[in-house]
Amino acid sequence: MVNCITLNSTSRVVLTSCRNAFTMVANLSLYAIAFIVFSVSTAKTHADLENQYRWIAYSSIFIGCCFVGIFLSRTEEPRLKMGLRGNSHARISWAYWFKKILYYQVALVYMLTRLVVNVSQAYLAFYVINDLRMGQSAKALVPAIIYICSFIVSILLQEMAWTGQRLKAYYSAGGVLWVFCGAGILILPMNMSAFMYVLAIFVGIANALMMVTGISMQNVLIGEDLSGCAFVCGTLSFLDKMSCGIAVYVLQSYQSMSPTVLDNNSSITSLTVLDNNSLISTSYISVTRFGLGLIPAICSLVSVAVTCTMKLHTPYSKPLVEPLLQ
Repeated sequence: MVNCITLNSTSRVVLTSCRNAFTMVANLSLYAIAFIVFSVSTAKTHADLENQYRWIAYSSIFIGCCFVGIFLSRTEEPRLKMGLRGNSHARISWAYWFKKILYYQVALVYMLTRLVVNVSQAYLAFYVINDLRMGQSAKALVPAIIYICSFIVSILLQEMAWTGQRLKAYYSAGGVLWVFCGAGILILPMNMSAFMYVLAIFVGIANALMMVTGISMQNVLIGEDLSGCAFVCGTLSFLDKMSCGIAVYVLQSYQSMSPTVLDNNSSITSLTVLDNNSLISTSYISVTRFGLGLIPAICSLVSVAVTCTMKLHTPYSKPLVEPLLQ
């Protein structure tokens, strides 16, 4: 939809960053709903706890449906009056995109970006509770810090003029930042668990930089070929959903036992395993650390390398005939 609202390359990035900012608002709103539910009712039994989470789910679905209804009934589709010589309405074959190298590069970068964000979010709560042995409040506080930092960065990114080179530079900065965050998460010992709050700030910044610029690369790929934007966005979205599901499935397949941490000063989990009537001492890093630290760091590094090979040609900004917000 962003591509159909405006052809201005900078405005497309602004809209994408605005979208990412409101995504963070939605995530924080879910925490607000949970806080209200937990404050109003007290869970004394397992059934009460189930009812609390059921009310959280119902409230979220109801609010979401209300906003969808408002969007569908009150949002008017702006018309582009830019004189595109028929590019916006000409039918484009799906084979056209498969002949473009940039399509594969953008698809790979987008998939890796989603892997970084989604896989890290999936394992964050388990990491702070099971690996770092932090308090239960950290399960909500650490993600909240990430969302707030992402929101702030997304707002700041709206104030910039964007080119292809700047997209690549800011994406690379976010990717490199995630590499360092992943390394810190991988080696962080339990006795330094408070440092996770600092890492959460940088993770939030890196997530915003990568998400806003990564999605904006799709807009550069589509350009003025608006009739093909549904195919591009659809295939890339399908690719990211499949890859995230496969990644979590593979990681969970190795989560066959719950290790007991014996050393508070180390990030390595030590185990004693009974095998063939003999005791074998083994040491390994938990799957949660791999999911939150190593996998996102590797994906970030690969995506930065792919980004450096891209040739993003953004056209000169065209004046807006109609305002973005009416």
